[in-house]
Amino acid sequence: MKPLNYLAGYSAHIQQQATELLLNGKLAGYLNQKYPLVHQVQSDKALYSYTNELKNQYMRNSTQLSQVCYDSKLNVLQQALGMHTYQSRVHGNKLKAHNSIRIAALFKQAPSEFLRMIVVHELAHFKEKEHNKAFYQLCQYMEPAYHQLELDTRLWLLWRDQPS
Repeated sequence: MKPLNYLAGYSAHIQQQATELLLNGKLAGYLNQKYPLVHQVQSDKALYSYTNELKNQYMRNSTQLSQVCYDSKLNVLQQALGMHTYQSRVHGNKLKAHNSIRIAALFKQAPSEFLRMIVVHELAHFKEKEHNKAFYQLCQYMEPAYHQLELDTRLWLLWRDQPS
């Protein structure tokens, strides 16, 4: 069995529980029971609307999103599940911001809660660049179950990586 790369930052107890679920073939059942529905946000346009609704609900004062899309190359880039970019450009005497978010294409088949967690994570980076206390507080403000969803998303990725 592969090492638990997705769970490297978690305690030995959690890693042991995940290993037992995986080896006993119970991880898929656990995830399917807890998250039975796959979302319907399949196109880049739908993803942009979904992300923009969340941004407008929780971060009204932040700058407008320029682009949101699924990216099929993201899942191979050092476990990157989503990516945010921001650029400031000078246009005459104005400063224009370009904010974009890319979500790994494998999340097209993910439960809706996992997509929400990734989008919340990337939106939070527009206010907090580093993974610090303020960043995680903002994530929890937008999604109260953020930490559990992050763990379950990592378990889902671990299950997907296992050979059939």
